[in-house]
Amino acid sequence: MKTNIERNAFLKKLGILLIICFAIQSAFSQELYTKTYGDPKNKPLLFLHGGPGYNAAGFEVTTAKTLAEKGFYVIVYDRRGEGRSADVKADYNFKQTFDDINSILNQYHIKKITLMGHSFGGVVATLYAEKNPDKVASVVLIAAPVSMQETFKTILRSSRKIYEANNDKTNLNYIDMIEKMDPTSEEYYAYSFGHAMQNGFYSPKKMSDEAKSIYASASKNPDFRYAAKMTQEPPQGFLKNENYTSIDLSQTLKKLVAHKMKIFGIYGKDDGLYSPEQIEQLADIIGKNNLKYLDDCSHNVFIDQQTAFVDFLNTVTK
Repeated sequence: MKTNIERNAFLKKLGILLIICFAIQSAFSQELYTKTYGDPKNKPLLFLHGGPGYNAAGFEVTTAKTLAEKGFYVIVYDRRGEGRSADVKADYNFKQTFDDINSILNQYHIKKITLMGHSFGGVVATLYAEKNPDKVASVVLIAAPVSMQETFKTILRSSRKIYEANNDKTNLNYIDMIEKMDPTSEEYYAYSFGHAMQNGFYSPKKMSDEAKSIYASASKNPDFRYAAKMTQEPPQGFLKNENYTSIDLSQTLKKLVAHKMKIFGIYGKDDGLYSPEQIEQLADIIGKNNLKYLDDCSHNVFIDQQTAFVDFLNTVTK
């Protein structure tokens, strides 16, 4: 039998061990950058940013507070190894990403969430909903790709038309070169997105006064300037581990809809990453009434047409 002294020593060691374990667990949970806006009693929304390699700063600075003022509880976070969640140990795979989302839901005591997936974040939202349908109230695709390969083809096709109209032989040669590359390679997607940026595919042709005001105000915030920063490790990691440039969500979305998952989409007509045909195909999957296609709006839907974006969320989350 243990003496009281031995028992007390054992309990003391056990207590120290538990404190260490709790500290390690807390440190792990604090690796991710997260921030909340609004009343926790309100309907919860989790914003999943684009990339891989970007962050939630643009949405956070421009839109999170506005949504909170409209009666939502908004959570933003930067994925592990991206933005303000820098972590050299990031695995850059969907399993770890889903584990982190689960950790966030536990952290904020949320049983069911509406996922707002912007661009690549829409891929994450869709695949998470497939794995964890019981934790998802609905998915809102915000300028998110369904088929990555179709998006690349759209960019190259549209870029070619611009260069042909301008008799830009140099860039036409570049397009010829890209189209001969392995379409799943890092070079192919990097060059494709490069031409999308060069040709203004991320900006509306005619910016609304509301958007001008939001951009002007946000540009004074250092965090908004940070939003454009991108690191190379995440896209390289997700390409290596998940072959994400080949992802096509069509069948996954059909399966989710068949199982009564609420899927919505909101896109801009000036978004050069997607053709009208791609948007129509998505509408056929999720239902035409569940998709909003906005004029004078490009990739950053929540800024380019913020009032319409907020109204849409109010409608679909009732």
